[in-house]
Amino acid sequence: MSRANPNDDHPLGLTVHSMPVPDQGLAQAGARTRLGRWKMLMVMLVCAAPVIASYFTYYVVRPEGRRNFGTLVEPQRPLPDVVGTTLDGKSVNLRSLKGQWLFMSVAGADCDAECGQRLYLQRQLRESLGKEKDRLDWVWLIQDNQPVAEALLPALKDATVIRVSEADLSAWLVAQEGSALSDHLYVVDPIGNLMLRFPPKLDPEGALKAKRDLDRLMRAAAFWDKAGR
Repeated sequence: MSRANPNDDHPLGLTVHSMPVPDQGLAQAGARTRLGRWKMLMVMLVCAAPVIASYFTYYVVRPEGRRNFGTLVEPQRPLPDVVGTTLDGKSVNLRSLKGQWLFMSVAGADCDAECGQRLYLQRQLRESLGKEKDRLDWVWLIQDNQPVAEALLPALKDATVIRVSEADLSAWLVAQEGSALSDHLYVVDPIGNLMLRFPPKLDPEGALKAKRDLDRLMRAAAFWDKAGR
């Protein structure tokens, strides 16, 4: 006859395990949170590293002891969370322009002779980059609601044109003391930070210096930056 199992007298057999220690659970949760934060920080650093490298190459290494012509904008001024309007009436958030180098100007839609010259200069400076020009978007920010002259539209076919209120632009862009926002050309990096401001009312000599700055900036970013967002 087989021996009876002493546990057979009980309808349920219970195995008692040690209960988790509350402090131990909290410590494990805290460790997981810290690990998640470190992972997020590392992802952010990896994403920002290319632009940081470009800044370092352009402003710190400075081969041949050169000086940049444009003024580095400090502290950083990211693209604002502002919705503008394209010429065909579509809404566009300025932050959606991130992911590409931006070459910007500001003016009213009436665009006097000085404005026209600045737009032409923007276009020529971008074209002068040759095969690298597709890495730099030409952007015109219109600070009023007036109509753009029909004669000007064909020249803007390669430009991104957005109407943004003057108040919003003044809260983001910064002009040289004694100058207006519309006197300058600006460069925004692919992360979306206003990076560089060229001196007001560029003459031919200043335009050549601005071109050298753009050439150097594109070369410094060439190892990681590709055309398109």
